[in-house]
Parts: sequence; C-alpha cells; structure tokens
Amino acid sequence: MTELASAALHLATAALPTGSTAGAFTPFSPYLLGPIGAVAALIMAFVFSRMVMSKSEGDAEMIRIAQAVREGAMAYLTRQYKVVAIVFVVLIGLLAILWQLNLQAAMTMIGVPLAGLFSGLCGWFGMKMATNASARTANAAKASLNEGLTVAFRSGAVMGLVVVGFALLDVSLWFFIFNTFGDAFGIAKGTPQGLVAMTTVMLSFGMGASTQALFARVGGGIYTKAADVGADLVGKVEAGIPEDDARNPATIADNVGDNVGDVAGMGADLYESYYGSMLATMALGAAAVTGAGLAYTQSVELGMKLALAPIAIAGLGILCSIAGIFTVKAKENASFAQLLKGLHTGVYVASALIGVGCFGILWLLLGSGDASTALAALGSSWWRLALAIVAGLIAGNVIAIATEYYTSYEHEPTKRIARQALTGPATVIIAGIAEGMKSTWAALITVSVAIIAAFTLAGGGESFLMGLYGVGIAAVGMLATLGITLATDAYGPIADNAGGNAEMTGQPPHVRQRTDMLDSLGNTTAATGKGFAIGSAALTALALFAAYIQIVQIQLTTQADSFARAREVQVDASFAGAAIYQGYGKFAIVLADGTRDAGLLVDRAQKTAGNADNLSVGSTFAVSAAHSGETTFSEARLLRLTGGPADARTDIEVVAARNAQVSDILGFYEVTLLNPRVLGGLFMGVLLAFLFCAMTMSAVGRAANAMMIECRRQFAKMRAAFRAQGMSEADIADPEKWPKQVQHEGVNYPDYASCVSISTAGAQREMVVPSALAIIVPIVVGLVLGVPGVVGMLAGGLTSGFAVAIFMANAGGAWDNAKKLLESYGRITADDFIANAASREKVPAEIRDAIAARAEDYVRNGKGAAYVYGKGSDDHKATVVGDTVGDPFKDTSGPSLNILIKLISIVAVVFAGLTVKFGPMFASMIGLQ
Repeated sequence: MTELASAALHLATAALPTGSTAGAFTPFSPYLLGPIGAVAALIMAFVFSRMVMSKSEGDAEMIRIAQAVREGAMAYLTRQYKVVAIVFVVLIGLLAILWQLNLQAAMTMIGVPLAGLFSGLCGWFGMKMATNASARTANAAKASLNEGLTVAFRSGAVMGLVVVGFALLDVSLWFFIFNTFGDAFGIAKGTPQGLVAMTTVMLSFGMGASTQALFARVGGGIYTKAADVGADLVGKVEAGIPEDDARNPATIADNVGDNVGDVAGMGADLYESYYGSMLATMALGAAAVTGAGLAYTQSVELGMKLALAPIAIAGLGILCSIAGIFTVKAKENASFAQLLKGLHTGVYVASALIGVGCFGILWLLLGSGDASTALAALGSSWWRLALAIVAGLIAGNVIAIATEYYTSYEHEPTKRIARQALTGPATVIIAGIAEGMKSTWAALITVSVAIIAAFTLAGGGESFLMGLYGVGIAAVGMLATLGITLATDAYGPIADNAGGNAEMTGQPPHVRQRTDMLDSLGNTTAATGKGFAIGSAALTALALFAAYIQIVQIQLTTQADSFARAREVQVDASFAGAAIYQGYGKFAIVLADGTRDAGLLVDRAQKTAGNADNLSVGSTFAVSAAHSGETTFSEARLLRLTGGPADARTDIEVVAARNAQVSDILGFYEVTLLNPRVLGGLFMGVLLAFLFCAMTMSAVGRAANAMMIECRRQFAKMRAAFRAQGMSEADIADPEKWPKQVQHEGVNYPDYASCVSISTAGAQREMVVPSALAIIVPIVVGLVLGVPGVVGMLAGGLTSGFAVAIFMANAGGAWDNAKKLLESYGRITADDFIANAASREKVPAEIRDAIAARAEDYVRNGKGAAYVYGKGSDDHKATVVGDTVGDPFKDTSGPSLNILIKLISIVAVVFAGLTVKFGPMFASMIGLQ
C-alpha cells in the first residue's frame, strides 16, 4: 500500500501544468492537498494496520474462532466480487454502445470500472483488517478498556482512511490527467468549455462506485440479517441460548455478517457519497461560470478554481481526520457516556479543524485577483462559500446527534420502547415504528436548512448555478471528516465481534464486561454512522440531481453538433449562421465563427400562432440576433431563426443551449408539476423506493427462513446426541448445560460452515434483482417519459427515499438498543427482585410495580428462580423480536436506500444522452410528446 501511495504522489505532483489552466497549478497550489491527503491516508492506514497486527490474538481458541469468521468473510467477499465483475462487464458493454452512438465519452469505459475497483479494494482491505482485529480487541480488553478501545478504533480507522485515500487519489489523478493530456481526449485544455467537458466525463465515473456500493450494501445486508435473525429467533428465543454463544450454529455466520454488512457495505456506501459529492461539485463549479457573461480569462480562472476547491477541501479533511483519530482515548472503568464522549471528541476536533481550514483554502484560491472579482460578479465570495461548507459540517454533526438521541439507550425514546416490552412484542414493534417515524423530523429539517443556507450563502439569489455549487460544496464539507466518521462506524462491528469472541471462548467476566461496553458503544456509533451516511446521501444526491440538468444541456449541444456535421450545414455569408430543424423543438445551429450549438424552442406560444407547428425535420433557417445590442453570437443566449419563402418568412426565437440557463432547459422540457410526465416520474421514484425496500426485506425473510430451518435441524441433532450420551431431559432443557461441541452421525455440531454457506448463497442469489432494478428503472423512465420523467423520478426517489431511510435506520437502531438496555440489567429472578433492594432499583420506576406483581406471582407458583426482568425475561424476549424486525430495517433496506437515491441519479447522468436522443421518439409513439 505504501508503494502505491508513493507512486501516486509522484504522478500527481510531477510536471504540473502552469500556463494552460490560468494558474490553477502553481507552487504550493491548494490542489496538492488532494494527492498529499490521499497518500497520507493510505500511509496512516498502513501504519495503523501494522500496529493492530502487532497485537496478540490471544489463546488458541480465540484464534480458532477469529479464523473461522475471517475465512467466512473473505469467502463471501470473493463470491460477491465475482458476481459484481459480471455486472461491470455488462456495464462496459452498454457504455461502449453509448460511445459508438456518440452519447458518452470513451473514457467512461475505463473510469467507471476503475471507480468500482477502488471501491472494491476498500471493502477488501477494510474487511481484512476488521476480521483480523476482533480477537486482538478481545485480548487487548484483558489488559484494559483503553487498550481494547484503541485496537478496535484504530482498526476501524483503517477502513475510514482507505476509503477517503483511494477515492481522493482517483479524483486527483483523473483531474491531473485530463488537465495535462486533455487534448488527446478531445478536451480543450484551458477553456471553460474544456473544463465543463472534463468534469462531466469525470462525473460519469461515479456510476462505478455507485454500482459496487449497491451490491456491497444489499448483498452484505441480506447476508448479515439472515444470520442475525436465525441466531436470534431460533438460538435466543426458541432455544434460550445467550448471545454469541458457541452452541448456536448461526453465531459464526452472524459475526461474519457484521463485517460484510457494516464494514464492507458501509465503506462502499460512504465511498460512493464521498466520491460523488466531489465530482458533482466540480461539475457544478465548471458549469456555473459558463455563459455567466464573465470575461474569458476570468471564466477560465474561476472555473478551474471552483473545480479545484472540493479536491483541496477533501485533502485537508483527511489531514484533520488523522489528527482527530489520535485524540480518541478512554479512561479505565469509563462509563458509557464517557466512552461516547471520547469518540465524539475525535469527530469534533476534526470538524473544528476543517471548519477553520476551509476559510484558509478558499481565501488562497478565491480571495484575490480575477477569481475574486468574477466570483463577486456572480453574487458570491470566498468567505460565503466557506460558510456553505460550515453549514454542511454542522448539518452532518446535527444529524449524528439527533440519530444518537433517537437510538441510544441513554435517551428517552429507546427507554420508552424498552418499557413497552412489559406488554409483549406487539407494543415493542408499535413503539419502535412510532419513534422511527418521529425521528425523521430532525434529519429532514436539518438537511432542508443546510440546503437553503448553502444555496443562499453561495450566491444562489443572483446565480442559480452558484447556489447549486454551494449545496454541492456543503456536501463535500459534510463528508470532509469521513476518515474519522467512518472509523467510528467501522469500529462497531469490530467491537461486536470482539464480544462474540470473548463469549465463545469463555474469557474471564471482566473481559466480556469490557467488550460489552465497547459493543454497546459500537451500536450507538453504528446507528450514528448510518444517520450520517443517509444525510450525506441526500446532499450528494441533490448535487447529482442538479448536475443532471447540466449533462442534459451538454448532450443537447453535442447531439446538435453531430446532426449539423452529418447534414453538412452551410452558412450563408450574408447571415450570422445557419440552422436546421432536428425535430421535437430542437435546432442544430452553425454560426459563422464555426461555433456549433443547439437551439431550443421554449416559447410554446409560437406554435399556437402557426410559426413552428408544421416544421419538418431538415427545414433550414438563417440565424440573426434576437435583440439589438446582443453580444457576439457565440455568447448570445437568444437567437432568431428566419426561414421559408421570401414572401412568407417564419421567424422563430430560440435559446442557444450552450448559454442557456437552468430555467431555459426546464422550460424547454416543460418541467412543471402540471406535466403528466413529471408527475409520472415522481410517482415512479416513490414507487422505486418502496418497491426496493419490499424486495430487500423479502430477500432477508427468505434467506433468514432457510437459516432458521438449518438451526432447528442442528438443534434437533444436538439434542439427539445429548440423549445418546445419557444426558437427562432436565439438563437438555437447559442450554447453559450443553457442551460446546458434540458429534452425531459423524458430524461435529454446531456445524458453523453450513450456516455460513446458507447466508452466502442466499445473499448472492437475492441481491441481483433489487440491484438490477435500480439500474434499469432510470433508463426505462428516461426512454418512456423523457427528461421530464427523469427529473420527476429523481425528485420522488430523493425525497421519499431519504425520509424512509431515516425512519428505517432509526427505528431499527432503537429496537436494537432497547434489547441491549434490557440486557444491561443482567438477569433478575423473582426471588432476587423481592429480596434485594438493589435489584429492584435497577428496574425503571414506571414499570416497577408491574414487575413486583409479576415477581410475587412467580414466587407463589414456585417459580422464584424464573427471570422477571433483564436478560432471559419475557420483556427481553419481546425486545429480541423487536430487534429481529429492526435488523433488516437498519442493516439492509434503510442503508441501501441512500445508495439507491444516489445510484438512480448517477445512472440518469450516464444515460442522459440516450434519454435526450431517444426519449422524445418513444414519448411520441405513446402520445406524450
């Protein structure tokens, strides 16, 4: 990894161009923060991995359990990558077709799979580290709580740093390559149009990261929840076996699932957000200066620096994250609140550093010279953009805090759910759904405020595109500290596996106590991480949504250019240019100076007046100024087309696509809520979100069913073996008295491998259809409903998907921690409750009288040894059922939705050319055009 990092830095800094990009690359350029930060991340990931690997895994049994989890996880990942490789081969074929149709750049056939490869490498390295760290964390916890926390957190940091390192390295290198060798790719270096072309090509690469992320998240989520549900419902509820007990056949598969879902899956998810937010913001920055009426040199310099800013901020964010990682510590015998404060300190330190640092970066980039003057002309300034970044940072932390409030058992919402367990699983489920729905207000309002603040601060009141750039750079700001934010999330499954290892290997009670504390902390940080991931997905998806309109605008121009070349349009010397009608309200224009453009008929009143309703494809027109006092034709927004016989000329006013505003593009396609195509797309987006959830939930149900059947089969075999060995029925009825291994009919039970195989096969089989749906639907909507339908679909998918994802993630996290809260009370018997005041005080005051009545009833009926509260009680079993319902909520469907809303946006971007070219044709066939 270090050799790769060194080579990357050399490539990124060698022979940087200085003249062709108007000073974009200069000595000590802020651009260098990108490759420097990427290399620093990979180096520190290597250092942390060596530090963790230097720790002992413990005794032979701890090593055996860890090895079983490691082999299962890597076997699953290998099989998943084989399936995803086939998908990428199909994608490359589709991209090749688009390239042949001149609807996509040839470089997408390299950039898309490369982005997917980097995302896959992050999952591989992160998974390898996590599975190597679990036993080491458990063994370190023997020495002290701080030792255990340090090992687990540094292991999680490897995942976080690898994700940001590879993503930023990819973006930095492509930016360098296109700026250095752009001419070889048909990109005019050092021009606003070249910068737009470069950034839009790079934006399409995000499809590789999104595709990899969806398969990782869906497949990993199905795997982990099939194992978890089987282990919980059959192992804990039916058989009465404690959590992570070696006698549960599904326990190894459950531990494997924690890694494939919450390490590899979450890493791929946030890699996609991080990567996509940078690319979308770069594209919006380049587009914001094009056609803004700025002087040529100002356009070039400002456009380049706006595109550079996300790279520089991301690089600085990595350095700040590394600093934050070193601040995470814990005192011995620390409480849950103190441990959580320790992790929060690291995140807050990194956020504060980047919050201050972004002002310095933007001042260096945009604080003086032509860039500052041009930015002021667009209604913005360097410090206003810095405040937009701060808005994103604050929004990310507010969402994390709100998520913690609604999911941590330190707070009232989860305590309310736990108290509902008194009346059974039904009321637990009702309470969890209610709390999950209620919790959406915080994220929705926070994101809404952040969007409006960023848009306004960036100058959206004067330049709509600069406002959208502000939203994009706010997303970059929110994700700038991803190195440490993802570390706190990946830490969770490592601590969980450490607790499982300690339980299965019979470690001393103080070890399990410490790992339980780390595990409980990990549950909260994992829930917080999911909230952060979903919040960042909303801003990233919105930036991609805005970028889609720019891609449509570019496709209109490039397709008009191809049409004009094919028809060999000639310009009459007595006119400023010539135009030929393409059909569907579009004209291919060739101006006298050689500029090719598209003309868009946006004034529908002209059709009703008879000027344009009978045009046939191929009709030719002369081009003149639409209004007196226009600038040069290549910079004009409005053009007049004149054609027909001399005694019956038809005058048509069109908008030049190259210099069109967003409102012009939306006006041309009639993107209003009164357009049935927009409404149809809107409902399709909402349907996609709910259908996707239904399919992933059903997939978990089917895979979990197979797991439960296998667990029941194995338990039956184990009981038969116990009877054959002479164990009494009373001892057989008490799982605590079972041996950890037993042989029956030549097979050693529990047979962990068969459960791992069931989860693996189920995940591979079930992940394909929902993942393919997310790719196919945007293409079909684009062809049938055109650009208006796609805009509606993106809006519907974003709004409904974001709200449902927050609801599902928070409800699932709250159910999980309600169960953990009951378990934290220990096992309270009826006799103990009546005789011991300390035990009574553990029970929440609101239900203490009810539990007292239950205890007295148990004692009267001779069941004084039965559990009346805490682990093993009826209340605990009710919360286990709630947690089982919540498992696919929080670990499969909910987190997968945030990838869905980004993937449909990036698929729309990549296939925008197909939509622009063929959408009107299909719409006409069904009477919608």
